[in-house]
Amino acid sequence: MYSKIQETASWLKAEMTTNPQTAIIMGTGLGHLADEIEVTRSIPYAEIPNFPQSTVEGHSGKLIFGKLGGKDIMAMQGRFHFYEGYSMKEVTFPIRVMYEIGIKTLFVSNAGGGTNPTFHVGDLMIITDHINFFPEHPLRGKNFPTGPRFPDMHEAYDRGLIRLADEIAREKGIEVQHGVYLGTQGPTFETPAEYRMFARMGGDSVGMSTVPEVIVARHCGIRVFGVSVITDLGIEGQVVEVSHEEVQRAANEVQPKMAEIMREMIRRS
Repeated sequence: MYSKIQETASWLKAEMTTNPQTAIIMGTGLGHLADEIEVTRSIPYAEIPNFPQSTVEGHSGKLIFGKLGGKDIMAMQGRFHFYEGYSMKEVTFPIRVMYEIGIKTLFVSNAGGGTNPTFHVGDLMIITDHINFFPEHPLRGKNFPTGPRFPDMHEAYDRGLIRLADEIAREKGIEVQHGVYLGTQGPTFETPAEYRMFARMGGDSVGMSTVPEVIVARHCGIRVFGVSVITDLGIEGQVVEVSHEEVQRAANEVQPKMAEIMREMIRRS
């Protein structure tokens, strides 16, 4: 696997015309953040050696290079999920490649079901921590030489970046929440009983991504900032039928606010 990571990184370096140190993973319904990027190169995943293929609606499957907030960035327009049938090594393959091409900071976004009773659909939740509820750990197996066998996770989400996001949100009058993201394998949305359990475990938002990517990023020493867009509610007495299309619509409506915060964070960092 490591040789494939290096092969992919070498191929991308030959294709790159910029020198990004910041990467963004755009999740469900948030791919329109790409409209904010001054694109210099867009590569379909199918053309990238060894890269998995995105199979989920709303994840277009392109690796973008360009500028955002005046800085060189790379962005994944579509991510890979454990529920698609990929192994954790495949889900996190792009993070390993990011490290090899020199990425220092990773911005991640996702859509989540809110379990915090103070949350509303359309809220932006800055992720302060996470709970790993996936059945397979992304670091299981032989340790990669990019980090220690037992990496510390006491600050999975960079506190300095969180403070910067809070400052920008205050300046621009954008209301944000803070909370813990709980990652599950999916692909079913949660039952009311599962939502109650996850809330009691300390989760404020529940989704099917992000946690494996963040674990591997931290193993590589990459700083992480994460946002979960609350697209439905898993609050007792408020759980209703939900579809992927509804999740996408809710995420699309709040995307400009998230884009504004991320663009300014990148400009200042």
